[in-house]
Amino acid sequence: MTSNSNFVSVIVPVYNGGNFLHRSLDALFASDYPNFEVIVVDDGSTDESAEISREKGATVMQSERRQSGPAAARNIAAKKAKGDILLFVDADVVVKPDTISKVAAAFADKPEFSALFGSYDDEPGEKNFLSQYKNLQHHFVHQTSNSEASTFWAGLGAVRRDVFLSVGGFDCERFAIPSIEDIELGVRLRSAGHRILLDRNIQAKHLKKWEVVSLVKTDIFCRAVPWSKLILTSQGMINDMNLKTADRLSSVCVALSILIFPFIFWKPFLTFLLVFFLLAIVFLNRKIFRFFVEKKGILFAALTFPWLFFYFFYSGVTFILSWFRYALPRTFNLKKGEGFNGTGFII
Repeated sequence: MTSNSNFVSVIVPVYNGGNFLHRSLDALFASDYPNFEVIVVDDGSTDESAEISREKGATVMQSERRQSGPAAARNIAAKKAKGDILLFVDADVVVKPDTISKVAAAFADKPEFSALFGSYDDEPGEKNFLSQYKNLQHHFVHQTSNSEASTFWAGLGAVRRDVFLSVGGFDCERFAIPSIEDIELGVRLRSAGHRILLDRNIQAKHLKKWEVVSLVKTDIFCRAVPWSKLILTSQGMINDMNLKTADRLSSVCVALSILIFPFIFWKPFLTFLLVFFLLAIVFLNRKIFRFFVEKKGILFAALTFPWLFFYFFYSGVTFILSWFRYALPRTFNLKKGEGFNGTGFII
């Protein structure tokens, strides 16, 4: 395995990642695959991320402007990369010794695929409840989704360099902050006729520590809002990943249970209907609850219910508001100034 066609360029965008960059880079350079380079793109860090990267042996590049975002950072490295395979790894992700080997082998064995991605493993780095919950949820979703993917993930994802450049790379103009730049890239790849593989055997550890504010802010404003817009304007609804039928039905049950709750004080018999919708949520998500029980126990699984309930609530609300913003005007052929204000809502 010495030909240039097997050479892999690992691209790591980083902004103030000194707390975890040591582990991420050490793991990459401990790879059992011989032909690769590591390019770290420092996005204007104020810590020692660039120095750490150089000491570890990575090629260090700088973003054109401070905090231009991971999309722009990855694009900069892709243009200078030597390999025909670009492997994107987040700075808070720790790969396995055989990760790069598995990526290279997957492309060699499946030439019909232009891109692939894996998942977080089932042993998150941080031990607090929210970090365990969120990272295990991510692992479960990826491990139970279709291997013929409808999207892309840049936390641990790879793409053939010529294909990446042909579709214009990540859209760094629309996504100047970490958001759904990888999902949007996946949509363009699929639209151009390229196939994407979700390889469940390619896994890595996530070191990110999730707290309440960071989780809710990221889930709503960096994921739910832009993804809803993408679905309504470009991608269309898919039955995969976080958009499975069970997830949509769960959001409906959450909405109905919230609507019913105030009325049970006047009509106690509605309690039975409330219980029915709550049990329906459990039933629809029985596989992930079983997974939580197997990994962390019954108490942990029970504690995840309020968070899943909240997740389906804000996901549903976000999608509905986005429908009013983006889909409804098209349905009635309305433009700005024709019954809608600058935000897209009726005036």
